[in-house]
Amino acid sequence: MTSPAQAQDDSAATVDDQLGYFLGFTVGSSFAQQGFKPSDFTVEGMNQGLTDALSQKDPALSDEQLQEIQGKIQAMMEKRQAARMAEFQKQGVANKEKSELWMKQNAKAEGIKELEGGLQYKVVKEGEGASPSAEDTVAVHYTGKLTNGEVFDSSVQRGQPAKFPVNRVIQGWQMALQQMKVGSKWMLYIPPELAYGENGSPPKIGPNEVLVFEVELLEIL
Repeated sequence: MTSPAQAQDDSAATVDDQLGYFLGFTVGSSFAQQGFKPSDFTVEGMNQGLTDALSQKDPALSDEQLQEIQGKIQAMMEKRQAARMAEFQKQGVANKEKSELWMKQNAKAEGIKELEGGLQYKVVKEGEGASPSAEDTVAVHYTGKLTNGEVFDSSVQRGQPAKFPVNRVIQGWQMALQQMKVGSKWMLYIPPELAYGENGSPPKIGPNEVLVFEVELLEIL
């Protein structure tokens, strides 16, 4: 049975013009990030423009036409951005309600404690070392999840502890780390206002999301 990796390699091997494919993929990725869609233009038109530009020919469109097209592109992108922002705000309102309900329910679970500001935590293992200050740099292992269980970041999966100043991370982490002792492992349940708030951290963390972390404080550096 062919593995997904093998299938991908076989597909790549069938590309005759690998340089052209690389350039096209790079340009296409850039366009996608800017908000363009495949239906916005034809490959034939794009190819003609590329060929004329590479051949150092004069544009097939007049200056007036070029300016008109630029205006249409700007208007199209502004409209799409407005639609994305409206949807993001709508999602933020829904997530806020879900997050508040989730935190209330989680507070009733066995072993859950709460710090000032609404940060909930559960001690998995209690350490015996010192507790860091806000100015200290620490080494930790962690796994971050959304409330649906989806992992969005994990030093454990990378196999490399994270090292950072305590005062450079989200507020929920700052509060918890200064209460933890070296060797401790806690579960953190961080409300949006102590995490990424209404802005979220796209694309993995939406607006007003509760974040769930398993954090092990390895050492103070």
